[in-house]
Amino acid sequence: QVQLVESGGGLVQPGGSLRLSCSASGSIFSIAAMGWYRQAPGKQRELVATISSGGRTNYAEPVKGRFTISRDNAKNTVYLQMSNLEPEDTAVYYCNARRLPLDAWGQGTQVTVSS
Repeated sequence: QVQLVESGGGLVQPGGSLRLSCSASGSIFSIAAMGWYRQAPGKQRELVATISSGGRTNYAEPVKGRFTISRDNAKNTVYLQMSNLEPEDTAVYYCNARRLPLDAWGQGTQVTVSS
């Protein structure tokens, strides 16, 4: 099993930046695809970004050019650097680890973008 713990959320003004971190327990981290998802109030959970075990990245259109996902396998940690944040980015952000049949989720961290 893998346990995921997110951190780094908070309140930020429009145009600001935040970096989310997700620490994973378990030896499977280095071979798992990692991802960030978000869920805004009243909306379905949606993909933000993913990174494969080999470092290949994929981003949702609304965050391309503003968010960067990265991973440090030595630290069992995945990051999401968010810049030029917009009110529409307000959501609970969840970390995901996937190597089927494993599909693990963190508890989420709140990101609020507001002036």
